[in-house]
Amino acid sequence: MEISSIVFFVILGILVIYFVSIFNQLVALRNRFKNAFAQIEVQLKRRYDLIPNLVETAKGYLKHERETLESVIQARNTASDNLSAAQRNPGDANSMQGLGQAEGNLTGALGRFNLVVEAYPELKANETMQQLTEELTSTENKVAFARQAFNDQVMQYNIYKQSFPQNILAGMFGHALDASLLEFEDSAEIQAAPKVSF
Repeated sequence: MEISSIVFFVILGILVIYFVSIFNQLVALRNRFKNAFAQIEVQLKRRYDLIPNLVETAKGYLKHERETLESVIQARNTASDNLSAAQRNPGDANSMQGLGQAEGNLTGALGRFNLVVEAYPELKANETMQQLTEELTSTENKVAFARQAFNDQVMQYNIYKQSFPQNILAGMFGHALDASLLEFEDSAEIQAAPKVSF
């Protein structure tokens, strides 16, 4: 009797340690993708802070382009609101989709803004405008890198969670839903390749 009870407790101890390790790994992977989202958040907030300065600098030159300027500010505000919603629950499908769509709209509005700026050589030559444009471009590159890091962490979390036996235990440990990737929707203007005819 004694040997069988010792074997039983050893097996039980091994199972408990195994379940605890699965739980801890799920928590660690979830925290990694949440931290990666925080890096996206930092860069997007920086982007949102640069846009009003860019629009303000352009206002004096683009008096007849009021609609373009307003669409950039509106798209920026919508994206900022969606970022706040995504902050509360990084990885949530609806939050990620809303943020991705809002960022796509903002990118489209900025693309239209840049086309308008091209028609004003004095504005393009403005030192402040050049500096803001360079900072915005640099920030957008950092957003792209941060988004890739976030998506990589989400994939690691989802793969681990969906593997056996974690897929059975994940729901019991509060990890029932998969995390969603953050994909920015491209606007039609940016997505379409320019046509060249000779």
